[in-house]
Amino acid sequence: MGSHLHWTMLLGLLLMVSGTMGAPPKRPVNVPFGRNYMPTWAFDHIKYFNGGSDIQLHLDKYTGTGFQSKGSYLFGHFSMQIKLVPGDSAGTVTAFYLSSQNSEHDEIDFEFLGNRTGQPYILQTNVFTGGKGDREQRIYLWFDPTKDYHSYSVLWNMYQIVFFVDAVPIRVFKNCKDLGVKFPFNQPMKIYSSLWNADDWATRGGLEKTDWSKAPFIAAYRGFHIDGCESSVQAKYCATQGKRWWDGKEFQDLDQSQWRYLRWVRQKYTIYNYCTDRVRYPNMSPECKRDRDV
Repeated sequence: MGSHLHWTMLLGLLLMVSGTMGAPPKRPVNVPFGRNYMPTWAFDHIKYFNGGSDIQLHLDKYTGTGFQSKGSYLFGHFSMQIKLVPGDSAGTVTAFYLSSQNSEHDEIDFEFLGNRTGQPYILQTNVFTGGKGDREQRIYLWFDPTKDYHSYSVLWNMYQIVFFVDAVPIRVFKNCKDLGVKFPFNQPMKIYSSLWNADDWATRGGLEKTDWSKAPFIAAYRGFHIDGCESSVQAKYCATQGKRWWDGKEFQDLDQSQWRYLRWVRQKYTIYNYCTDRVRYPNMSPECKRDRDV
């Protein structure tokens, strides 16, 4: 996408949310990670910079690592700036996702699948509801995600889940409870990020293995932003539900401009969509039938 189109889109999104209750900042907020996040394992594989506002996750042949939010959230807007593992990253997965805490869990995933040098990264998204996933979509990005930081964000409310890359919507999962499809609405989720080895499936279905001579593999994070209803893990209702900016009428669906950008992503960069996979899913999933572009 040309820079003019990108910034027009970004400006439009910012104008749309300006002046609303709890609207996200216009620029990433470099808050020390210790304020809202904590390591989950392999503490020595997490490196902190700039007073803790920037971090790096390191992966070697012994372990990867990750971190999670201290709080759990029921709906909201969540974003992170990430610079992916450069060079030969085959076999590695860098993840940014939301997940609830029980067996029939809800989950909203960004997974970045590593590549051999010169090949493009693949961004895989998935949505789990009531413990059921198998809703993968995969795209190529229209930029090199290893050269600079880019923003990856999720908007989650009672009406839809929208995945954004630099304010460009790349996927929408609508609330289709009336069609018998479960939708995440009563299980608060924590926010997670991780870097790990998945060379049994991540690159060309597991054909390309991780080259440990290139280790350590490093993914960098900064500028995270959380604007959600913080709840205990047991909470099933948000006290401010319906009163936050992300509950507003203008966020119940994409606008026409956003639908056009989503169509552009699908036509130019989508390489897999479970909604169109008739081999794996002979019967189209009910939620796919409500998607105006499928």
